[in-house]
Amino acid sequence: MIPKPIPVHNSRPQPQRRQSSPSPSPNPGARKRLRLWMAFMALFLAWAIYSFINQSLQLSTKHEQLAEQQQKQAETQAALNQSQLEVKRLEDPEYIGQIARKQYGMYLPGEKPIWATEPPTNK
Repeated sequence: MIPKPIPVHNSRPQPQRRQSSPSPSPNPGARKRLRLWMAFMALFLAWAIYSFINQSLQLSTKHEQLAEQQQKQAETQAALNQSQLEVKRLEDPEYIGQIARKQYGMYLPGEKPIWATEPPTNK
């Protein structure tokens, strides 16, 4: 008699073959939820970008307005300083005498004006 062959068993497990076609999702609503989530995220991102651009434009406008106001303030401060200097000078009797001589042709008693050219004629 011929003895029966003894089957030889391999101790390693055989790898399972994957199917070549994609298997359907185990949860049919997962794809719909993913699309909904992506749409929500796209809308949120669009809103965030719009807000950022809008706020940047407003900020640049405010910076321009601030620069204009600072320029006006500097001009006003310079005019104020000039006026205060003029007021201080007007408190000096010598300066008042100079203005009276130059602008109004007024002289102190006993003073004789010396003209390098002909005196101005008042008509």
